[in-house]
Amino acid sequence: MTYLKHHFLIAMPTLIDSFFYHSVVYLCEHDEDGAMGLIINRPTRIMMRELLNHLQITNNSEWANNTAVLFGGPVQKDQGMVVHDGGERWKNTLKITDETFLTTSSDILESLGTDKGPPNSIVTLGYAAWEAGQLEQEIAENSWLTVAATAELLYQTRAEDRWHAAAKLLGIDINLMSNTTGHA
Repeated sequence: MTYLKHHFLIAMPTLIDSFFYHSVVYLCEHDEDGAMGLIINRPTRIMMRELLNHLQITNNSEWANNTAVLFGGPVQKDQGMVVHDGGERWKNTLKITDETFLTTSSDILESLGTDKGPPNSIVTLGYAAWEAGQLEQEIAENSWLTVAATAELLYQTRAEDRWHAAAKLLGIDINLMSNTTGHA
């Protein structure tokens, strides 16, 4: 079995599920026990400044004023997750690759957007999870396309453009894909 940690899941046009319709999920974990990922193309109406104020965290960066928190998935929607580069300098940081990390502790928030923080980051509330074998079954049912994750798409591509951009990594114009699937 090939596991898909540090890959993007690209929702097929046929995936009508309200949480995952036209979604791109960044897989932080995937092994024999299941998978965990973050939807990275669903900005919420909550700006980082609002979240920081709610948590009583001081961060005066312009980044906090201009950055929306993303809806990361339907599980624990109040749990903050930060995917970033910049190492393991914060509590509760999981190394995904040599360049990509997931931090779930709030100590990272005051440094985001400043010279003390990671150069690149995205912040989500909530996450998506699959039990053992569940994601593999969904892939076999043609619910998802998969492609290796890139930092450019993760950090530099506008959230609203990530679904199309992720499909382009595979050489696909997802607008041209049929809304019906089958197996030959």
